[in-house]
Formats: sequence, structure tokens, C-alpha cells
Amino acid sequence: MITNLMFNRYRAAVRCELDVSSLKNSNLGKILIVDKDPFSRENLADMLSLDGYEVVEADENVNLIEFVNQTNPDLILLELMLPKVKTLDICRQLKNSQQTGIIPLIFMTIGGDRRARMKCLEAGSDDLLLKPIERLELTARVKPLIQQKRLNEDLDQTEQVLFSLAEIVENPGSKNGKSSSQLANLVQAFGEYLQLNTRQIESLIYAAYLHDIGTVVVPEKILLKKGKLTPQEKEIIHQHVLIGEKICQPLKSRLDILPIIRHHHERWDGSGYPDGLAGSDIPWLAQVFQIIDIYDALTSERPYKKALNTKEALEIIAEETAKGWRNPKLVEEFTCFITKYKD
Repeated sequence: MITNLMFNRYRAAVRCELDVSSLKNSNLGKILIVDKDPFSRENLADMLSLDGYEVVEADENVNLIEFVNQTNPDLILLELMLPKVKTLDICRQLKNSQQTGIIPLIFMTIGGDRRARMKCLEAGSDDLLLKPIERLELTARVKPLIQQKRLNEDLDQTEQVLFSLAEIVENPGSKNGKSSSQLANLVQAFGEYLQLNTRQIESLIYAAYLHDIGTVVVPEKILLKKGKLTPQEKEIIHQHVLIGEKICQPLKSRLDILPIIRHHHERWDGSGYPDGLAGSDIPWLAQVFQIIDIYDALTSERPYKKALNTKEALEIIAEETAKGWRNPKLVEEFTCFITKYKD
């Protein structure tokens, strides 16, 4: 029979053997083990430590939400059946939180069936392991989930950098307090009016913040020029959509915004830029965004122009549509929308 003393001595011996390898692999990740059984926790901790993971242990007596926020693990191993804790509710809370939502969570249980697995997945967990858990299976489940979390963190950081850059390059000539957030509100409302799906509306909102990020390379003297642009200056301006597309390519989970960034200056008759697309060849979301962007530009004050009211802006959009620059049906939809929106 294994006593606590014998078990602790064994653990101490293992820890000594792991000192060097743990230092070498300290960046593999931190794993939180939550289980009412100390022997179960210790067994899992030893297996994970052998692979170089940092391990934190807890039982059901701690406030799990607070503890997760404090320890910030890269993965959570959570015993499904804890007498004092509604673990499925805990899982939902963690997954619905902006701070902890990307942390992978694996439930552990004895003798779970298909129904138990479905309940765990419905609560938002990433997997379910059946006890006793073997080391090879544990490693196979843990490693890819931590890798995915770190990839998501990298993407989040990239997104934050891009949004910060977009905020810096946001049109410096606006004098009436308009901002990308107001453009985002307007494009969201128009997207809902058109009954677009959630993903499409989210893409339009992202585009509201990032569509002009490529102007970071355009000299301010050109952006704010009061007189007519020279052909060379126009060419520099036209490059901003290509540069913006390239800057935003690292947003792997939001690649659907790239066509909006690239093509929101195309024209219905093919006379726009950068690719001279015409009609339905212009991506639909780029067409939708373009109408909002034009309206926002017309109703915003710049050093080279005054802000127009809604009626004046609609008249100009109608004139451009008559020239063949805009999708007539979409302009008709927008006119109905903005009239109601401004009432």
C-alpha cells in the first residue's frame, strides 16, 4: 500500500530529475489542474511535469473563476464531478469571459458516456478525458490546445497593434469629432437593415476601423491638400488600399475584410481603383461599405471642404450613381435606410 509519505518522496525524486528539463522547457505552458482527489492531481502533475509543463493545482474549495484569473493558465484540466461546484456553469462563465475565453478547458471524469461528452461540449469545453488518464493521451490532447491558444494570443496582439496603428492614422483633418467608431455604428446599422449575417456585419465593422490603415505611407500634405491633386499624388493615394490589404493580411481569422479594404474605391462602371472591377465583380461587402464610407466622408468636415447635410450628401451620391459609379439598387436601399436612420 502506498502511503502519503512514500508518494511524496517519490514526487520529490521525480522533481529533482526534472529540474534541468523543466528549465529548458519552461515556456511550454502553465496548466491548472482542478480535482477533489489529491492523488489524482499529483499523478497528473507528475506526468505533465515530465513533459516540461508548469503545473498549478487546486481543489473545489477555491473560487475557480478568481483563481483562473489570478493564475492565468494556458490550459485547465477540470474534474467534471465536484460536489461543491457546478463545473458546467464554471466552464460557461470562463468561456464567455473576454479575459479567460481563449483558455482551453478539458473536463476529466470516470466512466463518461456520449451524453456526458455532449454536455461538456455544449458548455464550451474543448475535450473530455476519461480516467485513468495515460500520459501519451494527456500529452496528445494538451499540446495542440496550448499551441492553438498561443496562436490566438498572437493574432489578438496583432489585431491590437493594427487597431492602434489605425487610430494613429485616422483622418487628421476631421474637425467635427467624427471617428471610426461612429462609422462602425453606421455600417453596422446599414448591415442590419440589409439583413446581412453576423459574420458579414462584423467584417464591415472591422473595415470601418482598418479600411484606411494604408494611408500610413501617404504624406499628410497630400492627404490634407486643399487644391487639386496632381497625377503623381493621385497615384500615391491609390496605393493606400493595396498597402492596407497587405498590412492586414496577418489577421488570419479576418481575411474576409481584405476584399473590403482593397476594393472599396472601385466603381460600378469599372473606372475605380485599384483593379478597375465593374458591376457584380466588385465584392458585395465592399459595395456596401463604400456607400457608407462615401456618405461619412461627405458629411464630415475637412480642411479642403465643409461638412454636408444628409440631403446634400444624398444628392451627390445620386449624381455619382447617374454617372455609373455606384450600384443603383444599393444606393436606393441606402437612401431609404439613411432617411429612416436620421429621423
